[in-house]
Amino acid sequence: MVRNANHGEVEQAMATLYDTLGVHAHATDEEIKRAYRKAAMKWHPDRNNGAEEVARATFQEIKDAYAILSDAAQRKVYDAVYAEQMRGWEAQRARQQKAQAEREAAVRAADEAAYAEMVSLAMRFADDGHNRDVLFGVLLGRRCEAQRAAQIADSVSALQAARREAEKAAAAAEAAAKAVDVPDVSAKAEATTVNDDAANRDASGKPANSGKREENASDAHPAGVLGGLWFQFLNGLRF
Repeated sequence: MVRNANHGEVEQAMATLYDTLGVHAHATDEEIKRAYRKAAMKWHPDRNNGAEEVARATFQEIKDAYAILSDAAQRKVYDAVYAEQMRGWEAQRARQQKAQAEREAAVRAADEAAYAEMVSLAMRFADDGHNRDVLFGVLLGRRCEAQRAAQIADSVSALQAARREAEKAAAAAEAAAKAVDVPDVSAKAEATTVNDDAANRDASGKPANSGKREENASDAHPAGVLGGLWFQFLNGLRF
């Protein structure tokens, strides 16, 4: 795999004549000539004892490449044809990559859907009170891969355990809050009675309104009423 300078870091599926000589696509005539001489010396059959066949084939490729690239007209035609081939190859490669990406996306979507279904199944059995081993067995029965089944069973079991602990803690907190908010009715009633009794007594310890009750009682007595009328009568005579 090599790089095509005309298309900026695009991988090619095949070597070019420029690659055969070891130069870039914008090489000058002088650079092409120097590269040819260097490659020809390296791969000349006489300089590769024991590998003459490989050297001879490579040497011929180097000669053919130089014959085209050293001729301005042939090089121009080669560049045009090669560029057209590259555009076709790149379009084909793009289609292949798109199709591959779509296949991979479909596989991921199917896998995620299957995973979600297995998790939902495990949650349903966990909500019914079944333990981790039961969840694992149920998932295996649905042809879930063993490692994934174990992972799901462990995760769901841990989640359910945490949920139960949270519910217990919430219930305990609620009960404690209710216990604090409930007043002591009997103690409050007793305290109210004592406070009312203390408020109704004077400094001597007698009920504070005892005198008023006695006054009201005397006012209500018949003798008291007659005395009051007699006093009013005498006052009237003075005027």
